[in-house]
Amino acid sequence: MSQPTLSTQLKKLEAELGAELVERSSRHVLLTDAGEQVVARARLILAEAENIRGIARRAQDPESGSLRMGLFPTLAPYLLPHVVPALHARFPDLELLLVEEKTEVILQRLQDGSLDVGVLALPISDEQLHVEPLFTEPFVLAVPSSHRLAGRKRPVDTSVLADEHVLLLEEGHCLRDQALSVCRLAGAAERAGFRATSLETLRQMVAAGVGVTLLPLLSVTPPVPPSPDVALVRFAEPAPTRELALCWRRSSVYRDLLPAVADVVRVATPPTA
Repeated sequence: MSQPTLSTQLKKLEAELGAELVERSSRHVLLTDAGEQVVARARLILAEAENIRGIARRAQDPESGSLRMGLFPTLAPYLLPHVVPALHARFPDLELLLVEEKTEVILQRLQDGSLDVGVLALPISDEQLHVEPLFTEPFVLAVPSSHRLAGRKRPVDTSVLADEHVLLLEEGHCLRDQALSVCRLAGAAERAGFRATSLETLRQMVAAGVGVTLLPLLSVTPPVPPSPDVALVRFAEPAPTRELALCWRRSSVYRDLLPAVADVVRVATPPTA
């Protein structure tokens, strides 16, 4: 739609509603308070309209249609190679649309209907969502190959972190919060002046000898290649872990299909996770 046509349609809508939805100036266009509320409800209406189409499609074939799945960045690249082929094999007529976003965004998009399901780390406190536990994933300690713990064959207690400067992700990653809680319990300190944007950045900084970090087990499980400059050390029980779950709206048109999707994810995920 061209800009003049869009402006005309907006003005018609404002005239019909009797309220200004857009604040206009020569430099920018902003939604008014009323406009923001209208847009929020319009998104819900569009999501429900898509649900109606989905109901009709699934009336013909319960395992067809497009499933929009959200995963957070410290899980998606490492889980998907295991589960996508299995999901395609089990549901050949189901189109899987994958979205990688931080947990906060996935939760918002589940609420507004732009995602159908999310793979998230627990706890999740939203009564509108059904939470289907998937698996427990341990963390491992990643240290430089020259580190005193690099040759350690037996699992170590989390107390070894007390003498370390731990490299962590930036704010907004659920893995940062999980790692921070482990560090606090062990008396470890975050390395000042550094926060990574991804697990791969953390891995590279460990390889360069800058510090140590905690990595989810899937992120160091094949097909992820090992790094010769990084040594992995297991934690003794009770090892730090994160709990993963499949979450969807209780009202979702996919609610009868998604438990079967969860079963496929559980089976396809490597048993070491």
